[in-house]
Amino acid sequence: MKNRELGNTGIKISEIAFGCVEIGLPYGIGVEHKAQMLSEKDAVALLQTAAEKGINFFDTARQYGISEAVLGEAFKDKRSDIVIATKCRHIRNKEKQIPADRDVESLILNSLEESLQALQTDYADVFMLHDGDIAIMQHPVVISIFQKLKKQGKIRATGVSTYLPIETKTAIESGHWNVVQVPFNLMDQRHADYFDAAQTAGVGIIVRSVLLKGLLSDRGKNLHPALGEVEIHIKKYDTLQQSSGKKLPDLAVKFALSFPQVATVLVGIDKMEYLEKALSVADGNYFNKKELQTAKDLKYSDPEFLNLHNWSVNGWLK
Repeated sequence: MKNRELGNTGIKISEIAFGCVEIGLPYGIGVEHKAQMLSEKDAVALLQTAAEKGINFFDTARQYGISEAVLGEAFKDKRSDIVIATKCRHIRNKEKQIPADRDVESLILNSLEESLQALQTDYADVFMLHDGDIAIMQHPVVISIFQKLKKQGKIRATGVSTYLPIETKTAIESGHWNVVQVPFNLMDQRHADYFDAAQTAGVGIIVRSVLLKGLLSDRGKNLHPALGEVEIHIKKYDTLQQSSGKKLPDLAVKFALSFPQVATVLVGIDKMEYLEKALSVADGNYFNKKELQTAKDLKYSDPEFLNLHNWSVNGWLK
């Protein structure tokens, strides 16, 4: 497993990042109950095995159920060997409003302290805004508190998790955020428009949703009728699979790692077989120029439709 620089943070992270949401709460297509999850004991063992095999970067969040606590148990005696990114509780309240300044400050500080306690550590390598829209990432109090925490050594780098390309652009240009986590995959390639700008600004890029919540795998079949066009498009990647001899999930990860500006790709891992597969894919052999252009040309024509939250709300991901 090779490591890459996380922007100008001075932190080196493995090309594959262990996405910890699945070990914290029911998540993903077809996973609806706790009984379908790994036991805490097995999750701890899986995390430790991942670290032993070269994965040093683990992504979690305060909102990910027991994920932080499981991480804390797994690495309480090996903290210096791993890099942890966690995310603040959502800033906006139930009314989708940003609270008063003093409440924003309290929310951020309390969220970090809760995370550190669960993680059994006294610092986070990367502390991120969760769903950081433009108003939040430009909020003076939010910026001030994150910078203060960094100066205090409670966090090593500031970050923001974005959804829209304009949010990624804003985060990169602001000068306040060291790391941006973006949704990026074979179908939705919009955020790549800002990869060069991120590299120039020294902002680290973390890619998530590389498998589009599993649709870029065997799960991308027999979808809800509303996703008919999506299913048809997924079939177009058969050409890439046939020419490369690789399966679609492998190609999806290799595609993202073919961009030198990308520091790491988050892969949801809740089974040993998924871990072994992720390790085998990150072998340093990625797309050449021709293959990369072919993949770029196969992006989905209406990426704004690829809104997994809306699909879930509409019941299309059952």
